[in-house]
Amino acid sequence: MRILLAEDERSLSRAIVALLERNNYSVDAVYDGEEALAYLESGNYDGLILDLMMPKLDGLSVLRRLRALGNPIPVLILTAKSEVDDKVLGLDSGANDYLTKPFSTPELMARIRAMTRGTTGQLQSQLSFGNLTLDQATFVLSGPGGSFRLANKEFQMMELLLRNPRQLIPTERFLERIWGYNSEVEQNVVWVYISYLRKKLAALHADVQIRAARNAGYSLEETP
Repeated sequence: MRILLAEDERSLSRAIVALLERNNYSVDAVYDGEEALAYLESGNYDGLILDLMMPKLDGLSVLRRLRALGNPIPVLILTAKSEVDDKVLGLDSGANDYLTKPFSTPELMARIRAMTRGTTGQLQSQLSFGNLTLDQATFVLSGPGGSFRLANKEFQMMELLLRNPRQLIPTERFLERIWGYNSEVEQNVVWVYISYLRKKLAALHADVQIRAARNAGYSLEETP
């Protein structure tokens, strides 16, 4: 799952990015409102964490522009502005949730989970295809041969494949959603992680496989 974080306080931004990545989210961080809009226009995100007091364009202006354009992305406002009137204004402007600073990390993660739940339509914590199951809460991939707890990038790639079974996913989409919009990671890194996942599928005796389409991408298919 991919999140855009718009927070101009660099140290806080780094801490939130680290927290989200530990919880297997892919994160792009921006530091002003104009940059946030540019990323939202160019990228495909499952949620936006938005500070209100940012340079160039404030958070409320970003939010209003998004909603005026019909962009339905879930938005969590994260701000030091704690007055009731500020909360009402943020929610009435189109935010899905509002959390004030300072905040507890468990509460932030719970609110992000609740906010992004509707983007996938998945209330359950598990994704399944064939005899393979991925628990999104524990990052455990299971099959007849046992189970593995996946590392961050492995989990995100397997999640994307399981959400789109039998569909060709371009290599560029893996790079964009998992490594980030501005990443300089080479495409062969995707192949490396696909190789890791294939070995795990074999060890699990899965009846599905990751197929490669040369110079195009990968798909999760039933084993013939």
